[in-house]
Amino acid sequence: MEKELLSILLPSGLLEMFDVDKVEKKEDSYHFYLSEMNIPPKVYAGQHLESKGFFDEATLRDFPLRGKPCYLHLKRRKWWNHDSGKIVFHEWHQVAQGTRLTVEFAAFLKGFN
Repeated sequence: MEKELLSILLPSGLLEMFDVDKVEKKEDSYHFYLSEMNIPPKVYAGQHLESKGFFDEATLRDFPLRGKPCYLHLKRRKWWNHDSGKIVFHEWHQVAQGTRLTVEFAAFLKGFN
């Protein structure tokens, strides 16, 4: 039930890739802390990948909840590709280009112009 409720509140598809670590209700805002699951990108299937932790946390603004700002604190995972000698990661398209807003929220705000 908890996961169903979160899937309604958070951007679509987010819970397929991220675990919710913590939710904080502050006096003036809501904060969701999420970390990417240790599921390597399918593009690199069959290659020798090793999890190397996370990139620095990114904070995105999403739709307000109950009249308060809502922030998503995301920790995206990275893997070392032993075959190519490079860091690899999931392509993630939930951030509107040039912003710190989720794609859905940015599209909503753009509709006001």
